[in-house]
Amino acid sequence: MTEQTYNVDRAEISKFEELASRWWDPHSEFKTLHDINPLRLDYVDRGVGGLSGKRILDVGCGGGILSESMALRGAQVTGIDMGDMPLRVAELHTLETGVEVEYRRVPVETLALEQPDSFDVVTCMEMLEHVPSPGSVIDACARLVRPGGKVFFSTLNRNPKSYLLAVVGAEYVMGMLPRGTHDYSRFIRPSELDAWIRPTSIRTIDMVGMTYNPLTQVYKLDPHNLDVNYLVTCVRDTHG
Repeated sequence: MTEQTYNVDRAEISKFEELASRWWDPHSEFKTLHDINPLRLDYVDRGVGGLSGKRILDVGCGGGILSESMALRGAQVTGIDMGDMPLRVAELHTLETGVEVEYRRVPVETLALEQPDSFDVVTCMEMLEHVPSPGSVIDACARLVRPGGKVFFSTLNRNPKSYLLAVVGAEYVMGMLPRGTHDYSRFIRPSELDAWIRPTSIRTIDMVGMTYNPLTQVYKLDPHNLDVNYLVTCVRDTHG
């Protein structure tokens, strides 16, 4: 199989490879990832009744911010990504911190063929809006998690408000993200995400929004506001 046949957009990968060296700088273009990571981490931790001892796959792990934080809570974490430079940065950071995470450059669909039913938890955060076929990623995540296990997604809703806040506001007005980080046409409505989930062996059990107050510069989870960023919890059927 050639890389061209993978579910990968090389232009999207290149965006993050160019910034890889700054991934772990909390004041860099990745400040937002550092700021929201405690919320993502606690959401997953609560959703699985504690991360300690769990075998976890982090899909689209980038430089390893979420992967490392889950490992620090006692999880056995594997992080996968198709960006070579972010993975090198992630591996280097584990050498500096001593946190144990296994990183691999492999498409999630390939890993699903290699290791089906293998993980207690699968996380796929801020990744679906960067691939040509989100449904393929979702199906692979469903096959990788064990029966009874949980899968977590986060992505961006597609509506005028999310365009104004996530693209115009975050990238062009406040400079919270590099310009061109997001392609609005690839944002995913909750109904669309659920439509990709339904044919698989997992089902949606929770959705919660993530909001940002520019005055206080505080992020928080809000189950009543899915307008921009939102997180989803799925569980795999025990008979699936």
